[in-house]
Amino acid sequence: MLTLENIGAAYGAIVALRGVSLHVEAGELVALVGANGAGKSTLMATIAGVLRPTQGSITFEGRSLVGLSPEEIVRRGIALVPEGRRIFPTLTVGENLRLGAAIRRDSDGIQRDIEAMCERFPILGRRFNQPGGTLSGGEQQQLAIARALMSQPKLLMMDEPSLGLSPLLVDEVFAMISQLHASGVTILLVEQNVERTLAIVDRAYLLRIGQVAYAGAPDELRRQVDIAGAYLGDAGSRQ
Repeated sequence: MLTLENIGAAYGAIVALRGVSLHVEAGELVALVGANGAGKSTLMATIAGVLRPTQGSITFEGRSLVGLSPEEIVRRGIALVPEGRRIFPTLTVGENLRLGAAIRRDSDGIQRDIEAMCERFPILGRRFNQPGGTLSGGEQQQLAIARALMSQPKLLMMDEPSLGLSPLLVDEVFAMISQLHASGVTILLVEQNVERTLAIVDRAYLLRIGQVAYAGAPDELRRQVDIAGAYLGDAGSRQ
């Protein structure tokens, strides 16, 4: 479904990604893990069209995404739940949901999907007419996910969805991700909570200093890689 080959990216003179290759198949839940500054969010931004790669190719369902605007990439079927949620705090829950469907023109379908989101995330139905900024952190995360789903994506990208949440809310977020995956949603997940992430994903990529240090099944990653060392800057394989 999604294939990256030899991707490079930079912020001015600062190189953030070096020759990153990965793939996500339809129906998979794939994780990007690694220490802060490893390039995980940069990779998400590059896929989403926010940052243009300096080299390499990005294809989605066999078509190139390189050079497309973020809006065009959403139209192709990729939605991003950004780090920090970034809902519109002065707009109501309902208005935030409708903004998620901005690329669509099927008003009846949009209304049906809003109702479906309120069923999937009941708190959003109860808070439907409240400003988004009055929601708790966990409720805002549900709104950010529902808003992304309103574009009817084929691939949902989630950037640090548990960041800054209490342990109880982290449990809720991981339960939501598992439920979405079980319902057939294809997900590319960036998460700092590596052990919780490896417990639910099909495959994982470990990034270190802008490069893929390991790729494979989560059990293999645990066996072959010193996870604690990777987060402290040493992604060496176990001997």
